[in-house]
Amino acid sequence: MVWGILFLAGLFEICWAVGLKYTEGFTRLWPTVGTVTAMTVSVVLLGLALKHLPVGTAYAIWTGIGAVGTAIAGMVLLGESASLARLACIGLIATGIIGLKLVTPQ
Repeated sequence: MVWGILFLAGLFEICWAVGLKYTEGFTRLWPTVGTVTAMTVSVVLLGLALKHLPVGTAYAIWTGIGAVGTAIAGMVLLGESASLARLACIGLIATGIIGLKLVTPQ
C-alpha cells in the first residue's frame, strides 16, 4: 500500500510540473489552482509514504517518477525532443527507481 501511495505522489508531481507550463507564470487562474492543488496532494502523499519508508529512498523515487513522467509528458504534450540519447537517460533514471524499490524493505 505504501508503495502505491508513493507512486500516486509521483503522478501528482508530474501533474504539477507540467501544470507550471500552463499557468504562464501563475497568471492564469484555473491552471494555477490545478497546479497548486497537485503540488499539495503530491507533498501530502509523500509525507504519508515517509511514515513507512526511508526518506532517501522515498524522495529519490518520488523525484524519479516526477522526472521520468515529466520528460515523457513534455515529449508527448509539448513536442519536446525524443532523441535516442534523451530516451536512454530517462531509461537510466527508471532503472534507478526500480533498483531502489527492489533493495528497500517494505
